[in-house]
Amino acid sequence: MMKKILIVAAHPDDDVLGCGGLIAKYSRTKEFRVVFIGEGSSCRFSREEQQTDKVLSTIRERNDYGKEALGILGVRNYSFHDLPCGRLDQFPILEINKIIEKEISDFEPDTVFTHSEKDTNNDHVVVSRSTMMATRPGAFSCVERVYAYEILSSSEWKFTEAFEPNYFEELTREQVELKWKSLAAYRSEIKSFPYPRSEEGILTLAKYRGMQGNIFYAEAYKLIRQIQK
Repeated sequence: MMKKILIVAAHPDDDVLGCGGLIAKYSRTKEFRVVFIGEGSSCRFSREEQQTDKVLSTIRERNDYGKEALGILGVRNYSFHDLPCGRLDQFPILEINKIIEKEISDFEPDTVFTHSEKDTNNDHVVVSRSTMMATRPGAFSCVERVYAYEILSSSEWKFTEAFEPNYFEELTREQVELKWKSLAAYRSEIKSFPYPRSEEGILTLAKYRGMQGNIFYAEAYKLIRQIQK
């Protein structure tokens, strides 16, 4: 049974897109910590603009959105590591491993959620790889389960390798709506349907994943490994 859940995300908003329903469902009964590896904003600016007040202000603003979004879901335990967005592959993978390993050591989760290695966003792929290394059996005996989550506007756009979920968490309509309310805190990331990161996009995916399991709404994940104790 999941009791302490660590969510490892490349950028602020990935946590809500991938696990917002799960958090909405369990935030009162399970302990969550969310770890943001990258900052999610600087990649939208030119090389010359990096480290300017404009970029740093945008990074702070997105982090504030992240705190607001998690507050809506009832989570107060999180950390921002602010590695450069879109450039995680320029860091030695060992550095990112060490960040995740320290988070695991400090929080001692029994369950870890992270990105799918099949996403189109390369930062997601780097964080997925690093999490797999940080949670390998023998590294931390506390970790019993590792899951990959999907990200709208990234996972479904990998047309050659689809995200293949094998675990479905049933949600209520209210939990899906709370997920959307949380995501809507990221005001710079929301667009109108048919863009995936929209109210209708969130609801459509929840219905589709629910339909796959003959239920009304669900969030879907890929179970990477589980150790039954």
